[in-house]
Amino acid sequence: MPLETHEATDLSLADARWQARVDLAAAHRLAVMHGFHEGIFNHLTLRVPGTDDRYYQIPFGTHWSEVRASTFMEVGYDGRLLAGEGEIEQSCYAIHAPIHRLNERAAAVFHTHMPFASALSRLEDPRILPIGQTEIGTMIHTAYDMHYQGPAFDPAEGERLAGIIGDKTVLMMANHGVATVGRTVAEAYDRLYYVERVAQVQLYAMWTQKPLAFLPEAVVQDTVTQFAGKAPKYGNKSNAEWHFAALKRILDRKEPDYKD
Repeated sequence: MPLETHEATDLSLADARWQARVDLAAAHRLAVMHGFHEGIFNHLTLRVPGTDDRYYQIPFGTHWSEVRASTFMEVGYDGRLLAGEGEIEQSCYAIHAPIHRLNERAAAVFHTHMPFASALSRLEDPRILPIGQTEIGTMIHTAYDMHYQGPAFDPAEGERLAGIIGDKTVLMMANHGVATVGRTVAEAYDRLYYVERVAQVQLYAMWTQKPLAFLPEAVVQDTVTQFAGKAPKYGNKSNAEWHFAALKRILDRKEPDYKD
C-alpha cells in the first residue's frame, strides 16, 4: 500500500536530514585530509533541513577526524541544545547562528583557520589579486572584514559578519581566517577548497619577490562575464556538486565510517 502523503513527506525529510549529516561529516573528514582543520577548533555547520531555527554542530572536543553522520547536535539559533549530547562551543554559536538566521542562502557556514588563507588575512592588504583565472573566479564572490574585533563570544559579532558577507559566499576575516557560505555543503566546501588554493598560489607568487602579472581590466571583466553566464554546466549539476561527489568517493574508499 502506498504511503500517505504526510508519511511520504516525513520520510523524504528524514532522508534529507540524514544525507545532510553525511555530507557535513564528509566535509569535516575532507578538511582533515586537505589540511584545513585546526584540531578540535573552527566550525563547519549546516542548517537542519526543513527548519528555520536550528543547525548541526559537533560537540566541543570532537576532533574532525572522528566526525560521523551521527555525531552532530542540533543547536537552536537561541543557543539551546535541541537534540544530541555534548558541549556547545560558544564561538561557533556566536558566529554561525546569526549568519544562518540572517542569510537565507547560508544553509552551510564553514569557518576555518586554514594556513594559506589565514596567512593572507594577516597582510595589511589581504585582497585576492586578479593574477589568474581561479583568482578571478574567487575574488568576485569574496567580501572582506578588515577589522579584527577579538574572540567571538557574543552573537552580535556573528550579526556584524553576516552584514559584511551580504550576497557574497567567501569572507576574508582580518588577522583571523576565512568563512564560506553556501546553499549546500558542496557549495560551501568548494568555496573553502578554492579560496585556500588561491591564497596558496598568490602567496607563492608574492614570495618570489618578482613583479606580479596583473591581468588587464578588460580580460578580468570578460572572465567575470563568462563565469556568470557562459560557463558550461554538465549533467544539470554545478561544478561544486561534481567536485564534492568526487571527494566523497575518496572517503568512501579510505574512511567509509563517516557515513555512520
